[in-house]
Amino acid sequence: MSNISYIKVSKPNIKKMLTPDEITEIYCIVDDFCLEIDQLVAKEAQFHVNYSAYSLCPSEVICLLICFQHSGFRNLKRFYIDFAQQYLTREFPDLPSYNRFVELQAMSVYHHILFTKICCCQSCDGISSFIDSFPLAVCHNKRIGQHRVFKNIAQRGHTSMGFFYGFKGHIIINSQCEIIDFLITTGNISDNHESVLKPLCRTIFGRIFGDKGYLINAEKMAYFMNLGVRFISKIRKNMKNKLMNIQDKWLLKQRSIVETVIDQLKNIYQIHHTRHRSPVNFINNFLSAIGAYFFKPQKPKLRRKSYKNSSHSAQQLLIQF
Repeated sequence: MSNISYIKVSKPNIKKMLTPDEITEIYCIVDDFCLEIDQLVAKEAQFHVNYSAYSLCPSEVICLLICFQHSGFRNLKRFYIDFAQQYLTREFPDLPSYNRFVELQAMSVYHHILFTKICCCQSCDGISSFIDSFPLAVCHNKRIGQHRVFKNIAQRGHTSMGFFYGFKGHIIINSQCEIIDFLITTGNISDNHESVLKPLCRTIFGRIFGDKGYLINAEKMAYFMNLGVRFISKIRKNMKNKLMNIQDKWLLKQRSIVETVIDQLKNIYQIHHTRHRSPVNFINNFLSAIGAYFFKPQKPKLRRKSYKNSSHSAQQLLIQF
């Protein structure tokens, strides 16, 4: 008997698939926003685009990208050909070829940025905010010299996991684990740089908890204190220890919740991969992952302690909020 080799094919997670009603709901939200943007642009700039000349409008492209993030597929081409063109013809009757769909993504990037920034970012609750960054490598370190897609755009960076070549994603979440704001920078920008903290803290007030990479000097601390923002992080070994409020100390231990959100963006959704062939598709993929997390029904939650026994001290009861 001849030896037969079997290839294990990874199947998409069917449990993550969106139902037709959920797809319709997402499309209605995106389409209503895109129509308002088009009406505002046509009114102010006397500029109008006839999307009937295209097979898909921007709202349909954005909805398909969000559906891809929820589908469980690890490849956009396989999702579009094997799933969208086979099972989503009722919701999207005029689906073009995959190559044409990739070209149409450039048409929707303007609407996609505004939709994600305005609709998918929640407000700060003032209780606690958590900030962190994550690398977005565009290629393996051994192929940096051969990389051409992000040449003269991406930069070398370093994290606790080592060196990489690409960009950095920065997110800040509230106590309900909802994304407040996000930012993309090159890989050589530090986490506590002014070009990162100032845009992210425009609508933030209260306490922000981060790791040691967000330690700032006294001048920056005074600047953000005037804006109503206070950064709280652990200290380095060569720094003097200071007393900290027991509630702040407990919340600082819960800072890892933002890493859980980043882990879901990386593993449940496809916010990071090294197969991009254009900067526009890189931005659309990043934005669609943020939008998919916004439509996620169950988000991570902070672990809250409940005290049923009244024998606890007053200091222990302070950590409940």
